[in-house]
Amino acid sequence: MKPLPRFLWLICLAVTILACEETPKDDTPWIALFDGETLTGWTQKGGEAKYGVRDGMIVGTTVHDTPNSFMTTEKMYDDFILEFEYLVDSTMNSGVQIRSNSFPYYRDGRVHGYQVEIDPSGRAWSAGIYDEARRGWLHTLEKNQEAQNAFKQNDWNHYRIEALGDTLKTWINGVPAAHLIDDMTDSGFIGLQVHSIGKDQKEGTEIMWKNIRILTDSLSKYAKKSPLHPVVTKNQLTHGEANDGWRLLWDGETTNGWRGARLDEFPAEGWVIEDGILTVLPSGGEESAAGGDIVTTELYGDFELKVDFKITEGANSGIKYYVDTDLNKGPGSSIGLEYQILDDPRHPDAKLGNHEGSRTVASLYDLIQADPNKPMNPIGEWNTAHIVSKDGHVEHWLNGVKVLEYERGSDAYRKLVSESKYAKWPNFGESEKGHILLQDHGDLVSFRNIKIKTIEKE
Repeated sequence: MKPLPRFLWLICLAVTILACEETPKDDTPWIALFDGETLTGWTQKGGEAKYGVRDGMIVGTTVHDTPNSFMTTEKMYDDFILEFEYLVDSTMNSGVQIRSNSFPYYRDGRVHGYQVEIDPSGRAWSAGIYDEARRGWLHTLEKNQEAQNAFKQNDWNHYRIEALGDTLKTWINGVPAAHLIDDMTDSGFIGLQVHSIGKDQKEGTEIMWKNIRILTDSLSKYAKKSPLHPVVTKNQLTHGEANDGWRLLWDGETTNGWRGARLDEFPAEGWVIEDGILTVLPSGGEESAAGGDIVTTELYGDFELKVDFKITEGANSGIKYYVDTDLNKGPGSSIGLEYQILDDPRHPDAKLGNHEGSRTVASLYDLIQADPNKPMNPIGEWNTAHIVSKDGHVEHWLNGVKVLEYERGSDAYRKLVSESKYAKWPNFGESEKGHILLQDHGDLVSFRNIKIKTIEKE
């Protein structure tokens, strides 16, 4: 064969060099979460679906009569960028948990937290964000047709997930899918879900994952911008809440719907609204000595109420319900049943009261002690109070865990009242309707995400 002329050889060499320069080596410091051969570094939680390794893939297989199953990382992650590929049976529902947890006190260890959905159904919400075993859907793909169309049925799909601070972003096959701003959980494991199946569904269907890798360093350098307008959950109803009849009790910006407990309008001082947070200012620890309590302008009968609260060191406050503002025109707070808010270790009120422990956080103030093993977050972190009152049955919940329950108007309830500071108020706590109240007890306490659902009597 006749050799190439020198000038042609030089041209080929130059083209080769340029090609190399145009495809630089990827030096992104990815860390493999799966070694391709074993499940080292992973632990199964929840149900008893089958997980195994085959041909460099993690394979999850459905079985009957078991709850949702999760193959979870043993390591916990806060901020990260995660990428992986999956191939799912067209009849399955699945997902990948991020910043998720399993605590003995929370539904007997049930896995809960953010889930990036895998949805091969006609709904096509793959890469939307669901809150497993907590709030339900946070970010659907109802208005993102491009992301819905990006899912490839009976083929491998690629996900990119960015979790940076309170911002979660997802991509499916390179198409932006979800952009969520939510700060409920900032750390947890990653988990591969095999969803439970009904009796009429076929056992043995599979989902496979491969090329699972994570980035935890230099995240700002590698993070991508999303063109999607973010879904913000603070002082907004989630998709699930809106469908379930919840409404905002505070809009996060104004004083609409609220007034002073002893005023016709909102207090002129003592309370501030800033950055979507409603805060009662400190004034020396006395009850209603500054701005005073605030109450809803509406009255409520049977209801569910959720309120995020954050306390400062040594703080005291409360959420009252079935409040009658015409009672107690003298000093102190308005009268009603109270979900106590307190820094138990530091405030002396935790050791007071006629019923032991009944003035601790989440207790029915001065009447019933909340479960001492309640999951209270540290000072400076948000907690969620949840009160359910239906047909006389009342429950107090703290951070997703029920901590007490009682029957309004029962003999046992009335006996407790007769032994408490409320004995002087006839029929205390037994009104058919009343105001919701946030208490000014002279300490710095903040509130947000105040939501209510009225319950119709059956």
